[in-house]
Amino acid sequence: MFILRSIVGKLWITIIGLVAVILMLLGLFLLNYIQTSFPKSQDQIENLHKLAKKVASGISVHSEDDHYITMVNDLLSAQEATVFIVDTQFKQSGFFDDGSLGDLHYDDFFSNQDMQKVFAGESIDNQLEGKAGVKLRANNLYSAVAVPLMDASQQKIIGAAVLYQSTQSVEATQTYVMRLFVYVGIAGFLMTTFFAFFLLTKITQPLQQLRKAADLISHGEFGTRVPIASDDELGELSKTFNRMGEELSDTIKALNHEKEHLSSVLRSMSDAVITFDADGQVILTNPQGYKIVRDWNQLEWNDFDADPDTDPQQSTQLGTIPPPVRPLFEEVINGANEITENLHVKNEVWSIVMAPLHSRDVVRGVVAVMRNVTEEFRLDKLRKDFVANVSHELRTPLSMLQGYSEALLDDIASSPEERQELAQVIHDESLRMGRLVRDLLDLARMETGNLELHIRQVDVGGFMRRMHRKFAVLSKERGITMTLELPEDSLNIQADEDRLEQVMTNLLDNAIRHTPSQAQIRMRAVTVMHMGREAALLEISDEGQGIPAGDLPFIFERFYKADKARTRGTTGGTGLGLSIVKNLVDAHQGTVQAKSMVGQGTTFSVIIPCRQA
Repeated sequence: MFILRSIVGKLWITIIGLVAVILMLLGLFLLNYIQTSFPKSQDQIENLHKLAKKVASGISVHSEDDHYITMVNDLLSAQEATVFIVDTQFKQSGFFDDGSLGDLHYDDFFSNQDMQKVFAGESIDNQLEGKAGVKLRANNLYSAVAVPLMDASQQKIIGAAVLYQSTQSVEATQTYVMRLFVYVGIAGFLMTTFFAFFLLTKITQPLQQLRKAADLISHGEFGTRVPIASDDELGELSKTFNRMGEELSDTIKALNHEKEHLSSVLRSMSDAVITFDADGQVILTNPQGYKIVRDWNQLEWNDFDADPDTDPQQSTQLGTIPPPVRPLFEEVINGANEITENLHVKNEVWSIVMAPLHSRDVVRGVVAVMRNVTEEFRLDKLRKDFVANVSHELRTPLSMLQGYSEALLDDIASSPEERQELAQVIHDESLRMGRLVRDLLDLARMETGNLELHIRQVDVGGFMRRMHRKFAVLSKERGITMTLELPEDSLNIQADEDRLEQVMTNLLDNAIRHTPSQAQIRMRAVTVMHMGREAALLEISDEGQGIPAGDLPFIFERFYKADKARTRGTTGGTGLGLSIVKNLVDAHQGTVQAKSMVGQGTTFSVIIPCRQA
């Protein structure tokens, strides 16, 4: 079908179509001429009706003459017509039959019902009435009519005269004329095709030269020119093509100068600049971007989904987009919007700005500007962590200072001993606040393992009673019952009492904040064996809403707030308390665990060895 896609084929189809239209118009005129110049079947039937009536009238008069039918048929044979007689008993009378009828019979043209109509005085023919009033011929070889046959007195119908005539002569003439028209049409198409291709070769040769020249220019040979062989439209097209080649060569030179200037600017930038096409292939980069693409493509990535259509052997090539950048690249390609985001790659943080490159209404690529902001991100994280730690760690002692001071101001204490106890708690908490401020500076050293612990012997019973007394007033104000269960024997551990108090304070503060009124908080201390050594088990159990099982593995992570049962939206928590507990307990070579069921409360278990290894 290549010929139909070329200009030669299209012009040939056009010329052939024009000739076909002309021949169709001539055919319509010729068909109209044949229909008007040759007798139609309806005219033939009408003539047969008239002739049959005359013949039937003659036969009625000369019914006694046996040779009359023979003479009539001899006269009708010149028009390829024949007549025979059918009596009312549907028999072809023998004395009228001259033996020239052959195998034809009246029922070859008419049925008995039709003959009954003739015997009743009606004249009929062998054309049938079809749908929409269309006449259909019963016998396509003959046109036949049947008329009543009267006796000599013209008073009684004694039979029917059937007159038929061959239609072969008219149809043969029409067929011959139509066949001749088809032959002439085929000859016209062949001659038209020959002259069309002869003419079109003179047009396509210059066009082929233009195509070859354009192909050479597309491969970078901008000095290619086409010869001008004529002054017609093709010659003007060749001149215009040559001028276009000269202007294109000048434009390419200007673009090369601009490209060199842009490359100089990119090389001098400290940020990495990388340009990708729509398929994610690198098409332009500066040295910093080259280094990033090269180094990142040589690493193995498990945290990012690889493109299933990318060959693993090609992933280490320079021209492939690195896996960490691909999600952002696809988002820019699909959304056609600029994106600014911080990307964590291994142990570094990169600030990436991606913008789409438009070509009219289509995104043809993406340009990415990348900067290593690891140090800035680390400093910002330290600042945020410090603010979060201060807000979390100072909230509990400040709350207690406010509560006990309000109790003194409202004169709730009825005796000097009670006022002395409240003032002592306030004093202790103010001292603790001073220690907490210093402890905030140690928070960073907790996670690096450089935390200093002042280990000494701690009486677990006295320590637990002090913690119970410390939170008793606060729990009573909230309608919470706090119980304490201690072992009968004395239990001592080696620990930093201030750090251990910080652990229990965080756990009790969480328990009070998340336990409803009229509920109970249980404090318990018991001796257990831990990793082959004697240890103290300190438990804080509440009757709060509990923590979902899916959140339990993450509650000791820093800033974790996803637990639905213990939402901190109303208490302003930052998610640092349990993280501090975990770091302090680990520093004491102990363990901390949480058990919880939704709707039944939570139990935190802290195990501290009695002796440090």
